[in-house]
Amino acid sequence: MNVTIRIPTLYADLAASMESLRKDHAALILSRDIVLQALEEGSALYGINTGFGVLANKRIDDEQLTALQQNLLLSHACGVGDPVPPEITRLMLQLKIHALGLGQSGISLTTFKQLLTFEQMGLTPWVPSRGSVGASGDLAPLAHMCLPLIGRGEVWNEAETDKLDATDALQRAGIEPIQLQAKDGLALINGTQLMAAYGAFVLERALVLQKNADILAAMSLEALRGSAAPFDERVHKIRPHKGQIAVAGNMRKLLEGSEIMDSHRDCGKVQDSYSLRCVPQVHGASRDALSHCTFTIEVELNSVTDNPLVFANGDIISAGNFHGQPLALAMDFAAIALAELASISERRTYLLLGGHDGLPRLLMKDTGINSGFMIPQYTAAALVSENKILCHPASVDSIPTSLGQEDHVSMGSISALKLLPVLRNVEHVLAVEFLTAAQALDFRAPLKPGLGVQLAHALLRGQIGHAHKDYEVRNDLEICTGILRRGELASAVEASIGPLH
Repeated sequence: MNVTIRIPTLYADLAASMESLRKDHAALILSRDIVLQALEEGSALYGINTGFGVLANKRIDDEQLTALQQNLLLSHACGVGDPVPPEITRLMLQLKIHALGLGQSGISLTTFKQLLTFEQMGLTPWVPSRGSVGASGDLAPLAHMCLPLIGRGEVWNEAETDKLDATDALQRAGIEPIQLQAKDGLALINGTQLMAAYGAFVLERALVLQKNADILAAMSLEALRGSAAPFDERVHKIRPHKGQIAVAGNMRKLLEGSEIMDSHRDCGKVQDSYSLRCVPQVHGASRDALSHCTFTIEVELNSVTDNPLVFANGDIISAGNFHGQPLALAMDFAAIALAELASISERRTYLLLGGHDGLPRLLMKDTGINSGFMIPQYTAAALVSENKILCHPASVDSIPTSLGQEDHVSMGSISALKLLPVLRNVEHVLAVEFLTAAQALDFRAPLKPGLGVQLAHALLRGQIGHAHKDYEVRNDLEICTGILRRGELASAVEASIGPLH
């Protein structure tokens, strides 16, 4: 099995991996044979014929090995809180299958095929989101994810609105619960799949969102009659951060052919506010951070992260590949990088409302009786402030578990869980700028902005009209958020002006 998973092609790669693993079990069978041989030889093997964590020195009799693995799942399934979103749980399941299929875990073929059956039939376990400290991987969430294999726990119903008892769900699907064998339970619950799934899910969207941020910045710049000079290629060649260069290039491309820019070339304004002038530096820094985080997550997606590990020469090594520190740091960094895109976006929205360069204050002509676009900026400000709290790094914390055996933990699961609301907050903040910048651009007619900005404006105006008086804004913000979240804005612009960086 040699499918490599990359975030830009995440779902296609996972589909290819699942298809490959349904056909080829050679590596898995080899590792399983090594585990069985070691058991025959009477070797003491952590978690296979010993207890777990602080109980690692307690030897388990051969006739109790199956009970040991089942008890492991039951005892570790103690998560609490809201469920992991089903789309992320499906990623967890697929990533667990992919990791086990790399053939260094020693899981039994029966248990592995049960995982494949769940994935193929669309049975999605119901997993409480809280309970992992990101140390031996995501023990509690993975235990809940795997309980349905043995007919315990819960799964999502078909509409993904509620949970069903796994026993009933398996009966309806015609699937028999399995009995875990030696090493199976440990291979199932050791690993970083909750952290990795959250990281991959968010970063796959962040790669599109960073393009959206550039497009919206160009819209606001045009509406505010800002200068294109700060995006001059020469400026960025002498401070050649990769992200900065990419964003400046995008801005130049989006502004090409702008009548608005031509109309104020000799206006005498010396320079713009930072939120306009420093778009390449700020957006670019976030891009570079997200690029690093993407690389880290991609390494993790293609790694073996359980314990102990089984090698082709017969060695079985107990180590620490399950520790979530690389992911914890990366996801904390990703949250900060995403939050900065929202922070500078909210500042541009604020500028758009100020009545600069001929725009009406609050972007509505008859204010007083109308509040105009005053309050959407409040929403953006609230979300930016919430992100400041969510961006406190979880990875700086640690708390001992397992009576001190696991004395340094990553808290990567906390990094993962708070990364998703940061992403959603950023999407909403950008949606506020999208709606506001489109309203502002209306007042620049008949002058046309650059083609890229024209396309962005036309896309929104195809669904939302110009606001002449106060109305219920929330519905329009939801439309804007949907356009951004689905990648429609970047796709529409790129379809006409060519790829953006």
